[in-house]
Amino acid sequence: MASLQEIRGKIGTVQNLQKLTHAMEMVAQSKIRKVRDCMTAARPYGEIIRNVSAHMSHAHPEYKSPYLAVRENVRRIGLLLVTSDKGMCGALNSNALRLAIGHMKSWAEHKIDLEVCALGAVGLGFMKRMNAAIVSSAVALGDTPRMEQLAGPSRKLLQAYREGHLDAVFICYTRFVNTILHQPVMEQILPLKGESLGSPSGYWDYIYEPDPKTIVDEMLRRYIESQIYLAVAENMASEQGARMVAMKAASDNAGHVMDELKQIYHKARQTAITEEITEIIAGASAV
Repeated sequence: MASLQEIRGKIGTVQNLQKLTHAMEMVAQSKIRKVRDCMTAARPYGEIIRNVSAHMSHAHPEYKSPYLAVRENVRRIGLLLVTSDKGMCGALNSNALRLAIGHMKSWAEHKIDLEVCALGAVGLGFMKRMNAAIVSSAVALGDTPRMEQLAGPSRKLLQAYREGHLDAVFICYTRFVNTILHQPVMEQILPLKGESLGSPSGYWDYIYEPDPKTIVDEMLRRYIESQIYLAVAENMASEQGARMVAMKAASDNAGHVMDELKQIYHKARQTAITEEITEIIAGASAV
């Protein structure tokens, strides 16, 4: 049996770890509110721009945007992989990466090449280990999404699609359902389809100034970027929710471990006291 000093040292270590995990749980709980506020604030803009994009996709201008063009033979795909920058958030990243691997294997079987834009340090490190073709990345995204950090890396894939270098673009992220439930998803963001945008009621058309190409392309690009922003916001909210749950479970487990160590300590202490009393009685009997 371990000595009393060793057991006290273990109890102190577990207590320190419990303080750390509890503090991380409280920090995650405060951060998730900020990210959810960002999601709530961005949704009205996303809904309005989706409606306008839906109207444009069903209109009949003389210009057809390449964002709406469906390629017959898909030979090269772009993937926006959204993960967290840090760990200690349960199975959040591993579930998203497992989903991405499944699609990557399917694409490889159909001899489809892949180019990756990694948003988040965990996904970037994973794709480097997989020797994937990484065309752009963004790390240190912080606790709330900022479009200026996301625009540059994501536009490389959008530009590649416009130029015909890519035939489709997908985004993989973790959707925020609630604080406890988070769902990894893979969604196609290019080419844009009228069904995904929604069908407006009645016939819609516009008068474009200065020209349809400038207006339509800019509006659809902004719509795609808003979807990427919302995906990153949902992933960040999922990250904080998963970290809060994981750290609470760690704190509870630390409490159980401390209870067991305290029982072991009391048993060892009682055994030591009993041995000392026995030695005293034996010594007194000998005298």
